[in-house]
Amino acid sequence: MNLVNKEYQKRAGVLMDAWQARGVFPETFQEPSNTDLAAMIDHTILKPEASISAVNKICKEALEHTFASVCVNPVHVKRCVDILGENVPVCTVIGFPLGANLSEIKAAEAVLALEQGAQEVDMVLNVGLMKTANYQEVFEDIKAVRLAAADGLLKVILETCLLSKEEIIIACMLCREAGADYVKTSTGFSSGGATAEDVSLMRFVVGEDLGVKASGGIRNREDAMTMIKAGASRLGASAGVSIVSQ
Repeated sequence: MNLVNKEYQKRAGVLMDAWQARGVFPETFQEPSNTDLAAMIDHTILKPEASISAVNKICKEALEHTFASVCVNPVHVKRCVDILGENVPVCTVIGFPLGANLSEIKAAEAVLALEQGAQEVDMVLNVGLMKTANYQEVFEDIKAVRLAAADGLLKVILETCLLSKEEIIIACMLCREAGADYVKTSTGFSSGGATAEDVSLMRFVVGEDLGVKASGGIRNREDAMTMIKAGASRLGASAGVSIVSQ
């Protein structure tokens, strides 16, 4: 193991101890209004079987509730931009859902998405490289998309259910160093989704410099409030309408 990796792991240990001493939830929490809550939700439809009519429907709902964005697969970006105009941003996914594509392909996806009008991209971290402590390659993968999406908001999906707490901390540090705007918990296509503990840890590591997006398994208002209390500043959910209507 090289000295750089050892330094990351040393820093991760210090942060882990400090986070555990603080606890998962902060002492104070103010519940957002329905309007503010809607403005934190990426109204999402990423199922492979999603029909055009279903995509049109979430765009209509996003306009009605003024969600933070509509998050769709790349094939639907232009359609959503045409419907939403400048009223609601369009977000799409990069290297989804495995994160194991070549950096050049991820970067090209990001370029095409922004050219078609997307304003936000959620890329999947290369989990295999992270698990084998190839931190420099993970950094370069994120950086490639950051440079390609220079005019867009970049969120990096860590797939936290597959990472240890130490790996989550290091991944957050790499995202910050590579210039990401957000760290995000999950694709919703792996073995687990967002947990309050992981969201809390991610927020603790990135501080107020980056956003934290909780996604995967957020099905109701109680779930949403738990994630926000833990430190999430954005939520990815297909149940956005239900959440803001409860």
